[in-house]
Amino acid sequence: MAKKNNKVIITCAITGGIHTPTMSDALPITPDEIATQSIDAAEAGASIIHLHARDPKTGAPTGDPDVFMKFLPRIKQSTDAVVNITTGGGLGMTVQERLAAALRAEPEMTSLNMGSMNFALHPLANKYKDWKHDWEKPYLEGTDDFIFRNTFRDISYILKHLGEGCGTKFEHECYDIGHLYNLAHFVDAGLVKPPFMVQSIFGILGGIGADMENVMFMKQTADRLFGDDYVWSVLAAGRFQMPFITQAAMMGGNVRVGLEDSLYIGKGQLAQSNAQQVAKIRHILEELGLGIATPVEAREILQLKGGDMVKF
Repeated sequence: MAKKNNKVIITCAITGGIHTPTMSDALPITPDEIATQSIDAAEAGASIIHLHARDPKTGAPTGDPDVFMKFLPRIKQSTDAVVNITTGGGLGMTVQERLAAALRAEPEMTSLNMGSMNFALHPLANKYKDWKHDWEKPYLEGTDDFIFRNTFRDISYILKHLGEGCGTKFEHECYDIGHLYNLAHFVDAGLVKPPFMVQSIFGILGGIGADMENVMFMKQTADRLFGDDYVWSVLAAGRFQMPFITQAAMMGGNVRVGLEDSLYIGKGQLAQSNAQQVAKIRHILEELGLGIATPVEAREILQLKGGDMVKF
């Protein structure tokens, strides 16, 4: 079964590439907003900060390393949290565009999606009438004909250039059961070495559904494939966020919150910040008698290279 730890790692995904500026005024867009919310989330209890970048003028996702470098150094200087950079980027980016910032920054961690999939956001386009920017609605509507590419060759490329080349470890994002088997292929080939983080993801249209039974199914499958070589974490989209990650924590797992995954703090109530979500799940976990991992403890659990080994 998943590697047992006495502390729960809280990851916070600050802005992502899913939600658009119209959906919430709290969604951080500029480098200053991303840095500020990252630091606040770390102070609230997040030991890992998962980061995307946005065009400061339009809020559209960008893979531009220069934009990342406007907030990465500030976060590193202001907090000891582990910095985790996306390799998923934004819809329609090439693998090279998605990797550019991570290859420049050589962070302790990046995300790594473990399979190609339909990644559908188009139902969100029907929920809003007035848009802040012209790009938002077409960006969402176009996902009814979008495949998020993560081939075996792509994954091998990322493992080689970031993993072997930079000493970076991965948040292996698994949106379905098949993605666990894809990961097992790379573990068996010796390209992924323990301990590795498995991030089980629920509620994205195109991935495994947000049914509580699937949380157990995903964990049982991972336990069978990986034994105690992996560290398990869960995120869930939208309204499923808090109940699913609470259940995962009670099953011995770690958790991820953040405005990338959900814009809400309660039913019908938009979150005011990432830190508000971190504070909420921290309170829940502590009420359950669970400890919260510090960045130092998270590094030890995941055997990361250390914040002094990055290039920002």
